[in-house]
Amino acid sequence: MTNPQARILVVDDEKLIRWSVAERLQRDGYEVLSAESGEQALEIVSASPPDLVLLDVRLPGIDGVQTLQRALAVHPDLAVLMMSAHSTVDIAVEAMKHGAIDFLVKPFPFQALDAAVERAIATARTRHQIAEISAEKGKGGAALEALVGGSAMMEQLRSMIARLAGSDTTTVLIEGESGVGKEVVARAIHFQSGRAERPILQVNCAALPEPLLESELFGHERGAFTDAHSQKRGLFETAGGGSVMLDEIGDLPPGGQAKLLRLLENKTFRRVGGVQELKADVRVIAATNVNLEERVSAGRFRADLFFRLNVVRIVVPALRDHLEDVPGLAAHFIGRFNQEMNRQVRGVAAAAMEVLKAYRWPGNVRELRNVIERAFILHAGADEIRPEHLTPELRQATPAKRTEKLVPRITEEGLVLDDVERKLIAEAMERASGNQSKAARLLGVSRDTLRYRLKKHGMA
Repeated sequence: MTNPQARILVVDDEKLIRWSVAERLQRDGYEVLSAESGEQALEIVSASPPDLVLLDVRLPGIDGVQTLQRALAVHPDLAVLMMSAHSTVDIAVEAMKHGAIDFLVKPFPFQALDAAVERAIATARTRHQIAEISAEKGKGGAALEALVGGSAMMEQLRSMIARLAGSDTTTVLIEGESGVGKEVVARAIHFQSGRAERPILQVNCAALPEPLLESELFGHERGAFTDAHSQKRGLFETAGGGSVMLDEIGDLPPGGQAKLLRLLENKTFRRVGGVQELKADVRVIAATNVNLEERVSAGRFRADLFFRLNVVRIVVPALRDHLEDVPGLAAHFIGRFNQEMNRQVRGVAAAAMEVLKAYRWPGNVRELRNVIERAFILHAGADEIRPEHLTPELRQATPAKRTEKLVPRITEEGLVLDDVERKLIAEAMERASGNQSKAARLLGVSRDTLRYRLKKHGMA
């Protein structure tokens, strides 16, 4: 896919080649500049760097390789695609060692030009993202910027968080599979609010037994239980004025659920073993990777607590549902690891990116981060991530299946609305992996309505 805003500089001393390549690129929507010498190209690059340079090896005056080296000395992230005749292929390969992305052998068909330019533009975009991310890291960028991705789903997520900025007391329930970034969302909510100057503290409700978890949350008095040799302040007390994130809230024990409900309703709590009422000035952000409504139905979670937590619900999408964000996320992690490991990895090779974009990512964003980190550690000498640097699971994986949208059409024979409804429900249930709440959201109906329709069509 072309980018109509991308600027490409074509550098060749042959006027016919400059004209024909420019015509082709302009037809594809690119803005094209031309230069007939290396000196002229360097003047253009110095004044306003383009997104991509198509650079011939043989030029009058300084040759293409010298032009490449001088351009990269000024703009290290400049994307350059070399062009060479058969007799100069070795020089073009040598130029790649100096920082060129790829090369085209002249004469080349326009299809080869299109494909090479598209790959180069994608690589240039990734390099630009890495440079921006590294710069923001150096400035200590805001938590909201950690929500990487330009897809509609991620834009909607950022919009929801921005709307919460004006209310720093509203309880938030974050839903999503493991590894999607629920903690990142929670931190973004906190740091976009008026509580940003106060701490955000976190506890995993599934990681501690009930007595220790209640003590961790609410604190305890001296002598409240064995080994309680001194008074302890809990998270709700320590985070005064800030936020508390309760991860895996579905595993909160019954006793903790009752105390949390009281805190949310009255803004007060007691330490374990205590009688004094303490004020709680905190925002509660709960997160879960299970269906709380199903746990309520099964009697494993209090309905009144669920309704109190579910003031604002945010669903963080699985990575397989917005694969278009994989390049941006990869760039984000490369920028992070470049800084942490003092490396200069320039990006992801086009072939490796195709593998990343075809994978289903059962471990979501966390799995992608681990894949990038593994490539950094095991292939320390590489200046880009290539297919052989990826895990065998990725390289052997079946490309992600794309479910075609069901668009019912009225034929001459007509159609039966019940059949269409049945097919739509079946598709929604399949995409939601049998989760009725998620399928209901996909269909834009309530869960009770979906249950009624399932029963009506004998699909329950």
